[in-house]
Amino acid sequence: MTTFVDRVELHVAAGNGGHGCASVHREKFKPLGGPDGGNGGRGGDVVLVVDQSVTTLLDYHYSPHRKATNGKPGEGGHRSGKDGQDLVLPVPDGTVVLGRNGEVIADLIGEGTTFVAASGGRGGLGNAALASARRKAPGFALLGEPGDAGDVVLELKTVADVALVGYPSAGKSSLISVLSAARPKIADYPFTTLVPNLGVVTAGSTVYTVADVPGLIPGASQGKGLGLEFLRHVERCSVLVHVLDTATLESDRDPVSDLDVIEEELKSYGGLDDRPRIVVLNKIDVTDGQELADMVRPDLEERGYRVFEVSAVAHKGLKELSFALAELVAEARAARPKEEATRVVIRPKAVDDSGFTVTREEESLYRVRGEKPERWVRQTDFNNDEAVGYLADRLNRLGVEEELMKAGARAGDGVAIGPEDNAVVFDWEPTMLAGAEMLGRRGEDHRLEGERPAAQRRRDRQAARDEAQDEYEGFHPFAGG
Repeated sequence: MTTFVDRVELHVAAGNGGHGCASVHREKFKPLGGPDGGNGGRGGDVVLVVDQSVTTLLDYHYSPHRKATNGKPGEGGHRSGKDGQDLVLPVPDGTVVLGRNGEVIADLIGEGTTFVAASGGRGGLGNAALASARRKAPGFALLGEPGDAGDVVLELKTVADVALVGYPSAGKSSLISVLSAARPKIADYPFTTLVPNLGVVTAGSTVYTVADVPGLIPGASQGKGLGLEFLRHVERCSVLVHVLDTATLESDRDPVSDLDVIEEELKSYGGLDDRPRIVVLNKIDVTDGQELADMVRPDLEERGYRVFEVSAVAHKGLKELSFALAELVAEARAARPKEEATRVVIRPKAVDDSGFTVTREEESLYRVRGEKPERWVRQTDFNNDEAVGYLADRLNRLGVEEELMKAGARAGDGVAIGPEDNAVVFDWEPTMLAGAEMLGRRGEDHRLEGERPAAQRRRDRQAARDEAQDEYEGFHPFAGG
C-alpha cells in the first residue's frame, strides 16, 4: 500500500462568480420604484499552503480533483450574493508547482507560504449597480465570471542539509538512525528503504537535517530501480555523503567502483557538481571491512575526498563525522545570500493603455484580445438585447471600433473576441446596432424618462374635467337665438 507520494497531478477548479440580479423595487403606490438587483458573490480560490505537519502528497494521489465553491447569485432588495469559500490545500515544505509542460510555476518553501493555484471568478453586477443618469432602470444584469480551471503537477523535493547517497544496503538507514532520533526500517536485504527518511542532528551549536535517499543503482538517472523517483530529493541538500559498503558480499563490487557508479548517476541527473562531498566507509566493525577500508582510503584521499571510517553498529567514528558535516553545513549557510523582506512593487497601468489588441487573422476576420473585452463578453447575457447593447456601448467607449477601422475592417467583416477555442464571433457594423437601440439611443432607457402611467391618467382626468367645466360655463339656458 502506498504510504509516501512525492509527485501528483492535481486537477483544480476555482468557484464561478454568482450572477447579478435584474430586479425592480415594488411597493404600494410605487409602480416603478427603480432597480434594486444585488451583485453576485465572488467564486472561491484554490490555495496551496505549506504546512509543516504534512509530509507527503498522498491525499492528492487518491483525490486529485479539487474544486472551490461558487459564489451565490444576487437578489432583489439590494442583497448581494455570498462569496464562495476558498479551498485551502496543505502541502509539504519543499513542494514545487509545475505546469503541464514541466515549467516551474512556484517553489513553496517555508511554513505558511501560499500560492493561488486557481482564482475564483468575479461576481456579476446587478442592475442597481449598472444604473446611471443615462440608463435609469437597466433591464439586465451581468453574468458571473467562470473561475479558473486547469491541471498542475505537485512535486515534493525534500528540504534537508545533508543527503546520504549510496547503493542499497550500504548502511544509510543505520547511519541516520545513530546520528539522529530517526527510526527508519532496517533489514539485511536491498531496497529496504522505499521513502526518504529525515533526521535532525545536533553537533555543537549547529543543528542540521540529514536525508537518506534510497534506491541508487546503475541506471538510476535513466529511471532504473527507484533512483530517478528520489534523485530530486538531493537537489536542495547542501552536502552529499557517499556511504560506501566495505563489507559487501558481491564479488564484482568494491567501495571505489561503487563511488564511481553513484557519481556517474549524479552527473547524469545534473545540477549537483557544486555540492561538497564526503566519503563514509561504513561497516568497519567487520574484520574484512576494516581491511578493505585501509586499502581504499589512500586512493580516495588522492581524489580529494575527506574520508571517514565509521561503524553504525559499533558507534565508531560518528562524532567526527557529525562535526565535519556541521562544519560544511555552516559554511554553506554562511555563503547563501541573506533573504530580504519582500518588497511590494506597484506598477500601475498607463492612463492611456486601452488594454486590448486588434489583429487581422484572415481576409475578413479580425480578433480582439484583451482582459477587459474578453471579461465583458463572458459576463454578457446574449439572450437580452439590452445587455448586448450595453456590451456594444462599452466596447465603443474602450475604442474597439476605432481600432477596427484603423486595422482596415469594413462593414460585414467578422470580429472575434476571446481565445481561439472559445471566442464570440459577430458581423461588425460601424454603428454597432445590436437591437437595444429599439429602446432608444445606445446607453439610454426611456422606460423611466416619460410620464408615469398614474401621473398621465391624472392629467387626462384633469383635462376632461377642465373641458367639462368650460362647456358648463359657456351654456345659458335663457339665452335667445
